[in-house]
Amino acid sequence: QAQLAESGGGLVQPGGSLKLSCAASGFVFINYNMRWYRQAPGKERELVAHIDTTGRRANYLDSVRGRFTISRDNANKAVYLQMNSLRPEDTAVYYCHARYPGHTDGHWGHGTQVTVSS
Repeated sequence: QAQLAESGGGLVQPGGSLKLSCAASGFVFINYNMRWYRQAPGKERELVAHIDTTGRRANYLDSVRGRFTISRDNANKAVYLQMNSLRPEDTAVYYCHARYPGHTDGHWGHGTQVTVSS
């Protein structure tokens, strides 16, 4: 059974940093593109960052580009999101997602809360 487990969320002051981790199991991780989504209260879920199977190509939401970095470790079946210069508007539940190339569905984690507040 495919599973994704996020960790690393928490409360941080504006301008601070957090690193989210997502541990994968139950599927062939190296074959899947990986994404981080987020959902703030009262808003729709949005795609924050995407990384391809090789880890060489990444794309970002405009508002996080230059502040967030997505990376993956295929040997250890994990994907990460380094978040710097955090802003209150980054407050959301962050979800890890795995999708096989060419497919429309995928696997979701349960999410981790990130709160940016002074």
